[in-house]
Amino acid sequence: MGSFAVSKIKQMSTIEKIQEELDVLLNETRKHEIVLHNDDVNTFDFVIDSLVTVCDHTLEQAEQCTILVHYKGKCSVKTGEYKDLEPRCSKLLELGLSAEIV
Repeated sequence: MGSFAVSKIKQMSTIEKIQEELDVLLNETRKHEIVLHNDDVNTFDFVIDSLVTVCDHTLEQAEQCTILVHYKGKCSVKTGEYKDLEPRCSKLLELGLSAEIV
């Protein structure tokens, strides 16, 4: 095998190794989101207050999400790493809201 062929194989091997490392890094930092679902129980004010408290929304953000949930049936209310979202989603569920992490 010529030196060009050996060099090309090493280059491909390096590219594959970098791609594998990138894939692992992307999987580790993949963003998740909390999706809030509409219900017929909770008031607009309660949902808004919950989003401000639990998801650190501004009043305007919380109002917009609440309207979207009401008219569209669901809305992504928080995006981030799973470890940050899990306790927030649990708190929303404890408050009687319908939410999931996707």
